[in-house]
Amino acid sequence: MQFLIDAGLVLAGYLIGSIPFGLLVVKLKTGKDIRTVESGRTGGTNAFRAAGFGAGLLTAILDILKGASAVWLAQTLSPQSDWVHIVAPLAAILGHNYSAYLPEWDENGKFVRLRGGAGGAPALGGAMGLWLPAGIIIFGLGALVFFTLGYASVTTLSVALFATLIFIIRAANVAPGASWVYVGYGLAAGLLLLWALRPNIKKLFAGQERVVSISLHGWLKARKEKQHPQP
Repeated sequence: MQFLIDAGLVLAGYLIGSIPFGLLVVKLKTGKDIRTVESGRTGGTNAFRAAGFGAGLLTAILDILKGASAVWLAQTLSPQSDWVHIVAPLAAILGHNYSAYLPEWDENGKFVRLRGGAGGAPALGGAMGLWLPAGIIIFGLGALVFFTLGYASVTTLSVALFATLIFIIRAANVAPGASWVYVGYGLAAGLLLLWALRPNIKKLFAGQERVVSISLHGWLKARKEKQHPQP
């Protein structure tokens, strides 16, 4: 019986993660389909591009809650299983990146893929669900990465890195509620984010990844280009 409950919790995590809040928020605010804007992803970054700061912030908050709620639901219905506590939010990340509600078909009616985001926000939410202060710490460190380096993709990847480091430190120090299993959450989340961000990583190594203008890197780049304009 408990196995069926645990399997149901993982499925629920995927279905919760699949809710395309970015698409809904942008559609309600502007009438646009976020999948036709810039990267085509449904996360907060692309919602910001499609409909402004408010839409991006609301989307990010709702996406964070997807990961956190998957953990909280698993902790409530399966309190003794640390593994379910990490697999449920991982399923939420998977659902966010490959939403069951956003299939894409070609002109011949053949299934092509499931659309979604990159997974950073639900990954943050999952870490927050496992240990609430982790959300604050990761958000602060992620903001530092974002406003310094100016790459949204690198900021997304840093979420899993910081989560892994936090859970390693807590487990090594035998902190209350800590578990080495939670380290597995950070590592697995990192793999999911890496896979989703393959195109961005390729652009990053090619020097073609978008740099946010409000970052230190973006400001320095703009200053350099102004001083040394391309012929």
